[in-house]
Amino acid sequence: MVGTGKAAEHGILVRGGEALERARKINAIVLDKTGTLTRGKPTVTRIVPSSGWTETDILRAAAAVEVGSEHPLGEAIVSRAHEQGIALPQAEKFRSITGKGVEAEVEGRTVTLGNRALITGAGINLGETAIRAEELARTGATPMFVAIDGEDAGLIAVADTLRPESREAIDQLKALGLEVGMLTGDNRATAEAIAGEVGIEHVLAEVLPEQKSDKVKELQDSKKIVAMVGDGINDAPALAQADLGIAIGTGTDVTMAASDITLIGGDLRTIITAIALSRRTVGTIKQGLFWAFAYNVALIPVAMGALYPVFGVLLNPVLAAAAMAMSSVSVVTNALRLRGFAKPDSAQEILHPPLRTRIADAGYLVAIGLLTLVIGAGALWLSEESGMGIKAHETGQVPAEPSHKDVPGT
Repeated sequence: MVGTGKAAEHGILVRGGEALERARKINAIVLDKTGTLTRGKPTVTRIVPSSGWTETDILRAAAAVEVGSEHPLGEAIVSRAHEQGIALPQAEKFRSITGKGVEAEVEGRTVTLGNRALITGAGINLGETAIRAEELARTGATPMFVAIDGEDAGLIAVADTLRPESREAIDQLKALGLEVGMLTGDNRATAEAIAGEVGIEHVLAEVLPEQKSDKVKELQDSKKIVAMVGDGINDAPALAQADLGIAIGTGTDVTMAASDITLIGGDLRTIITAIALSRRTVGTIKQGLFWAFAYNVALIPVAMGALYPVFGVLLNPVLAAAAMAMSSVSVVTNALRLRGFAKPDSAQEILHPPLRTRIADAGYLVAIGLLTLVIGAGALWLSEESGMGIKAHETGQVPAEPSHKDVPGT
């Protein structure tokens, strides 16, 4: 309870205790690209028309098809058209091709807009446009091919800037010993360009939305405990499949509903905070279990009379009650120490806690143990002084139990 409450203070919404506990076990993490590693607000960087077409022609046709689109790339194209004051015609017979693009009729012409697989699958020859697309993709831009009436009309390059904290977050995740990968539907050249900027070696590109969960399962089948990070509705199945689903709070409601943890602010460095808090919380749970069992292990032999032959000591009910109370006090107060948790400055601080932190932990637990011994000794002394101890019975300081002859009516 304290751990999940502290997580909320750091902008981490945890669905339950199990999710917080699983965060410490992951050894592989897969991140979506758009909206997760990047800002999710792409802009049009280049418009490359083919012979016989102008930039305005293909931008007008593409934007008309994408009007009302919720996809970030489509929104970027429409925004550029509005910026240039282009009047957009009405699109009809709109059709979405999952993971590839869209198609519609604009002013009696069939406009197809999407990735290379969509255009080549329709039997359209790209020619020089394909070469230009490869060049732009290597810079990290996503090329959107435009075809009009079955002919190559050109391409629109859309780029999404990286989140400023992405590189640092990836470095820290790798420092924790996690295998970091990127999963995206973008073409391989674009994906590898973005991955190179943030330091990710494992790239799964050109993955269709329905294949994302399968890719996560493949990692799980290779004995990986996988965390998936995403923000879009297409990421929801992969988040549900992963051992730990992490949603970006700026994403869709469906994504957050399918996740175990939601990062409210979208800062990827918060994942490191979640892992650190998970490890600290589980460590505290183990300490609590140790002390709870320690009290029982220590006092059960006393209750059986192990100390009686030497010290003449039996476990007085008052002492048993005091021990039970101290067991609860030690566990609860130790858990409340989590309220002092602070975001780690680096992965090394998680892997190798500072000496002062380790001394504070050990010192507190030793102090609780010593306090318990003092209270136990004091309770024994008081029980003997008040005539409740076993020695008092042996010396005759308290009246013996009444016999049946002393009870009226017998």
